[in-house]
Amino acid sequence: MATIDPGLRRLALGTLLAAFRGPVAPEWARELTAEGLAGFTLFGYNVETPDQLAALTASLREIRPSVLLAIDEEGGDVTRLAHATGSPYPGPAALGAAGDVEATRAIYRSIGLDLAALGINVNLAPSVDVNSADDNPVIGTRSFGADPALVAAHTAAAVAGLQEARVAACAKHFPGHGDTVADSHTELPTVDVPLDVLRARELPPFEAAINAGTRTVMTAHIRVPVLTGDDPATFSPAVLRDLLRHEFGFTGCVITDALEMKGAAVAAGGTAPAAVRALAAGADLLCIGADVDAALVEEVVTEIVTAIGDGRLDPDRLADAAATNAALAAWTAQPAAAGPVDPDLPLSVARRAVTLTGTLTGLDLTAPLMVQLGSASNLAEGRVPWGLGPYLPNAELLHVAAAEVTAQSLCDRAAGRPIVLVGRHIHRYPASRALAETLAASHPTVIVELGWPSLAWDPAGARAVIRTHGATQPLAKAAAELLTP
Repeated sequence: MATIDPGLRRLALGTLLAAFRGPVAPEWARELTAEGLAGFTLFGYNVETPDQLAALTASLREIRPSVLLAIDEEGGDVTRLAHATGSPYPGPAALGAAGDVEATRAIYRSIGLDLAALGINVNLAPSVDVNSADDNPVIGTRSFGADPALVAAHTAAAVAGLQEARVAACAKHFPGHGDTVADSHTELPTVDVPLDVLRARELPPFEAAINAGTRTVMTAHIRVPVLTGDDPATFSPAVLRDLLRHEFGFTGCVITDALEMKGAAVAAGGTAPAAVRALAAGADLLCIGADVDAALVEEVVTEIVTAIGDGRLDPDRLADAAATNAALAAWTAQPAAAGPVDPDLPLSVARRAVTLTGTLTGLDLTAPLMVQLGSASNLAEGRVPWGLGPYLPNAELLHVAAAEVTAQSLCDRAAGRPIVLVGRHIHRYPASRALAETLAASHPTVIVELGWPSLAWDPAGARAVIRTHGATQPLAKAAAELLTP
């Protein structure tokens, strides 16, 4: 095996965000940190307690103070810090529904302070995608909404709030993942629209983020034929160089979405070739993924150095990427702005976000039958607890799979009591939708939608529909307050 030039090896390492499992950094991660690895993405499997996580980040920072430690803490249905309990914040869709940009700024500042206290300096948030597709399986409540102007306003507020805490914000997923009905974790989605539609719908929130000073932007593993041809945006110089850098004037760090995702890895022929293609297109910081070990890091480093030798990658491009990442780390080391945090704000915003249509008048909700419908979680969310159970202790709680239960059996179980049907994205699942509609037509039923609220679906006959715009703790509590006599 040929010896890798140590200078090129260090530059290559300086472009990588690796990952490791467990509450303590393994020896290989510590060694690579000392050698110049840019940093790590932390996941739920790294988080046990605040003290443990703070000790983990401190152990890496003792080796090299400039290490970047990133996390997906969107303050909503995607949470790593609160993966065992659900987020204590209302979440992006709820913030958009509440319509208070100053509250959004304050919420994201609070999230930033949480992260900074734990030694984390890059938040892979906010998601600034305009969720224009009701059936989007991967964005949904991670978005501030379906209106570009609203999303742009809350994007700017979120970026400002996070960065007041000296935690770098990351506007994602460029150039916009909101109009997809496929998940880039498992395939390559396509947004096949003219450029003028992109400019009017997808791009305004990214421009707002850049104007607000976002330190990073994350690429999307989506195909946008008018810009990228058959490739994902992550590998497209037209997207990363011509549009993001030249037209929008972004001078910060371009981070890739996880290169192990099918939307990138399949298109490139593997994670290591994907790293080379992303760097060549203009990306700076390469998020390898969640399933990483020392061997994969070395494979990616070798591929990058080999690409310098065979002409696939310009050495100046590699050096520029590593320097950009170092500048990001230097920015995060500066002191944060001080200021108070309002502990009552999350629930206050949640109450403004939750909507009720229909009426609860005449329903005896002292001890209803509460039916919680099972639903799938995408890979970005992971498995996080949700539901109204903790907040309605007098209800009889029944967890069901919609396809395995009948409306009549639930009516029999209710024995004259109202039914509170709780679900996430009910409109997306035919069995859940059919069950909700049948119950609404035949029994006093309240539907509580904790996912993306499709206003195109309005179950006729339901006494009331409560839409929360997310499944986090304050949103569930606000919905339960409406159901409490």
